[in-house]
Amino acid sequence: MAGASLAMPAVVRGEESVFDMMSRGNVLRNVDKDGNTAAAQALIATNEPILSFDTVYNLQLAISQYEPFVANGGWEEIPQEAFRLSIGKSGASVIGLKRRLISSGDMVLVPNVNDLFDEATDRGVRSFQARHGLIVNGQVDEPTWYAMNVPAATRLQQLYLNYTRVQNMAANLSERYVVVNIPAATIEAVAGGMVEQRHTAVVGRVDRATPILASKIHQINFNPYWHVPKSLVERDLTKYMQENPSYLAEQNIFIYDGSGNVIDPQSIDWTNLGNAVNYMYRQEPGAANSMGHCKINFFNPHDVYLHDTPSKALFGENARFHSSGCVRVEGVNELVTWLLRDNGDWDGGRVNQTFDSLERLDVSLSSQVPIHTTYITAWANRQGTVSFRDDVYEFDAQGKVSFEA
Repeated sequence: MAGASLAMPAVVRGEESVFDMMSRGNVLRNVDKDGNTAAAQALIATNEPILSFDTVYNLQLAISQYEPFVANGGWEEIPQEAFRLSIGKSGASVIGLKRRLISSGDMVLVPNVNDLFDEATDRGVRSFQARHGLIVNGQVDEPTWYAMNVPAATRLQQLYLNYTRVQNMAANLSERYVVVNIPAATIEAVAGGMVEQRHTAVVGRVDRATPILASKIHQINFNPYWHVPKSLVERDLTKYMQENPSYLAEQNIFIYDGSGNVIDPQSIDWTNLGNAVNYMYRQEPGAANSMGHCKINFFNPHDVYLHDTPSKALFGENARFHSSGCVRVEGVNELVTWLLRDNGDWDGGRVNQTFDSLERLDVSLSSQVPIHTTYITAWANRQGTVSFRDDVYEFDAQGKVSFEA
């Protein structure tokens, strides 16, 4: 937990001897970066859901830790010079970095702090990055530097808001459910109060936000056609066709009129929006299909859904807010298998085989599974690890704790 102590360790200074340099070299050569990453990820990779009654209790404990710490001034900002620090660097900025990591509980409190970015510092930075949903690389990169300079008082306010949010939602949870946490861009498949699967996601960007709702997943579309929404025709498709007249052919998208007749793209005036939106645009199943190998349907008035994607590289980014409201799922075959577990012989092998076959197939779930798309920017687990995410849609700034229409 943050706020272990405001009594910062003393600073050890002095000229470095040859023996000091040799010792430093030995330390740096023996740094277990992979082990530090694994330890950092273990802090958050528990089977406790982000959304549960347990989270309410864990947030209460986190608040009780943060309140006295914030009352005493919180943590210090790290200096601008700490930007881009990594293993082996030294200087006064490293001291500031260590003080910041100690104050938030990412490094243990020690009697003395020197100015070397050593293994303990590397482990602390990776711990901080894991708790904030950042790429775990042990470097004070731009997202890490900005996250470290968020005031403790702001983090406490996040804890207050999310305590109320989770408390409001927890009473409506069932034995088995799916949670999409938008600020974290993650998905959890929960059963019996435990996370059985966790998936990285890509969610809606700020101007095309993923809606917050509670619904039920009822159907899987294998190798679906993608019908381009009218909003995307207006905003994107007409622009792409003006820039590249071969765009539709390259994306395997066909145009149909109201009678189902195929229309030649060259016959459409792409500078005339009123003309372009009068047609239906359908992308065929295949590797380039925007929904990948499957679409996961749940009841909602916004025409949003979960789906596969051919753009796998986006899952490796820090900020995964790129979609037009729908949610892309990494490892979607595993989630589909989990959703279809009550549908007889739909095991992982059959799911993967159906993906590969490109067969168009719709399967209704024998047991519909509740889904909650949520907005949780702070949570804690039983072992005391507190996680934070950016307020991407600025709901924290608005003080929103309820999202009912």
